[in-house]
Amino acid sequence: MQAQSTKKEVVKQLQAQINAMQGLGKTADVTAQRGFAPFASAFPDKIFPTGAIHEFISYEPGEAASTSAFITALTGKFIKSGGVCLWICPQRKIFPPALKHFGLVSDRIVFIEVPNVKNALWTIEEALKCDMLTAVIGEIKEMGFTESRRLQLAVERSGVTGFIHRHRPRTENATACTARWKVSPLPSLAPDNLPGVGYSSWDIQLLKIRNGRPDSWKITWSDNEFISLETERPVIALPERHAG
Repeated sequence: MQAQSTKKEVVKQLQAQINAMQGLGKTADVTAQRGFAPFASAFPDKIFPTGAIHEFISYEPGEAASTSAFITALTGKFIKSGGVCLWICPQRKIFPPALKHFGLVSDRIVFIEVPNVKNALWTIEEALKCDMLTAVIGEIKEMGFTESRRLQLAVERSGVTGFIHRHRPRTENATACTARWKVSPLPSLAPDNLPGVGYSSWDIQLLKIRNGRPDSWKITWSDNEFISLETERPVIALPERHAG
């Protein structure tokens, strides 16, 4: 029995090494991984790939806004206390205090505006090489395979997680990124079925995941958690208010 257990551990370690060599990078803290349900079943070993490049494609303004919110929520799930995220974009359209709603404190993010595409790619690549960072979010329209490969190699060395948001690209060309996502907005879910603006809801499509299984989900974001809408539409209660 002990020999069999040892073999399983060796196989697990070898698989982890293979995953790293294939661009799946380092894995986040096991405790933090609980926050990635219901997506975990699509990932290798059910662990969200960090130290890797995740590519996001959007076309409409609503898709772009939902994508930015989803990326923020993902980043907030694994960024550690004291961790820093760089957000590189042509022009900042994010209202920093609103990021807290998606689990990311605004003082953990540094925004860098780089209008020029060539300079933006260089800035993103240099940021991804810095192992003092936890994550880098880059907004750029076009990215070829060669550029994406350079970014992927950078994170494989540094362990930084990269999120590349391509809004209205000319084509959905092949890239070396570990994963490709598409996020579309769904009608918001109101607490206690009350009228008004409710909790953000998204149609999440994982179109590509290296060594994993592409899938799609309908989810809502409430109380810093991803909640599935697949089985039944949950009833979200208003947060309790304490007297005092």
